[in-house]
Amino acid sequence: MPFDLASRLAARQEENLYRQRPLLESPQGPEVRVDGRPMLAFCSNDYLGLANHPEVKAAFIRGVERWGAGGGASHLVIGHSGPHHDLELALAEFTGRPRALLFSTGYMANLGAVTALVGKGDTVLEDRLNHASLLDAGLLSGARFSRYLHNDADSLASRLERAEGDTLVVTDGVFSMDGDLADLPALCAAARARGAWVMVDDAHGFGPLGTNGGGIVEHFGLGLEDVPVLVGTLGKGFGTAGAFVAGSEELIETLIQFARPYIYTTSQPPAVACATLKSLELLQRERWRREHLEKLIQRFRQGAAEIGLTLMDSPTPIQPILVGDSARALKLSALLRERGLLVGAIRPPTVPAGSARLRVTLSAAHSEEQLESLLNALADGWATLAKEEVPDA
Repeated sequence: MPFDLASRLAARQEENLYRQRPLLESPQGPEVRVDGRPMLAFCSNDYLGLANHPEVKAAFIRGVERWGAGGGASHLVIGHSGPHHDLELALAEFTGRPRALLFSTGYMANLGAVTALVGKGDTVLEDRLNHASLLDAGLLSGARFSRYLHNDADSLASRLERAEGDTLVVTDGVFSMDGDLADLPALCAAARARGAWVMVDDAHGFGPLGTNGGGIVEHFGLGLEDVPVLVGTLGKGFGTAGAFVAGSEELIETLIQFARPYIYTTSQPPAVACATLKSLELLQRERWRREHLEKLIQRFRQGAAEIGLTLMDSPTPIQPILVGDSARALKLSALLRERGLLVGAIRPPTVPAGSARLRVTLSAAHSEEQLESLLNALADGWATLAKEEVPDA
């Protein structure tokens, strides 16, 4: 029988890969209510704790009162409102680039940028661990598509030698499942030597990284010539929704003319742009958020090492605990949940087979006491796992 969906779903359950959606019954924050239970959450990408900030919420409310609830149409019809324009100007200034362009989601920003820049006869080269949206964009572009070894400039250089037409090198800035940083200086040097452009999706870098929260490009002191195409999302460090691409005047005009996800999508509600403008102001004004977050990251890594957990090489708020087996990852996540802590178990195909993990994410809204609660629960849970795996004498 065609479309035997039941068998596909059953197989996913048997492989411990079945996914379920937790029902959030409260605003984003460290203390949430999920599936009817109060929980301490360590799984949100709200890195700076702005998603439920009073000033951001007030800006959103004022935006609704002034601009209404919806965008109404695409940006090219009648959906490009004053707050959209103001936010694009602010993001251009924030990133130190001539212009920025808003998209409704990060997925659409990546899809729009790649497919507008390369096509048949061109080449797109991507890191093997890039986000799914980047990989999909490369495949859908129609360009010759190849993936280089993770964060390996030599592997990239060998593929650049075989590239045809216009060549776009695409990488995450912060890899969302490992938390490590792209080696941008080396990758940009390899691309520049072959006349290729570099595109960075810095979804998880904006806010936490850089002296001013400007992300991985600021972190490494790189500029427009190094990274012509810079993508950022607004639903993580900024705490709101949407995404943007920042670059040259010619790049942004090209996207306006040729990026199908931009051309054929209704704009985000103007009130969201109003809220994001306030988030951007707070990000720049309240430096203590990044300073506190850095202290939490250092303390977590120290405490995890004392427990004997295997962490990834991450200096970011993304702190994955490598478990390996999907069933063990689910078990550890369940043990934490019994203690009132919410940490997601990440399994294939999101991560490679044999590398299931708990993905701990830290926020500037977490207190030191909340972090200690997590470490204590992890110590107990890890000991329980080890005890259960000892064979009977």
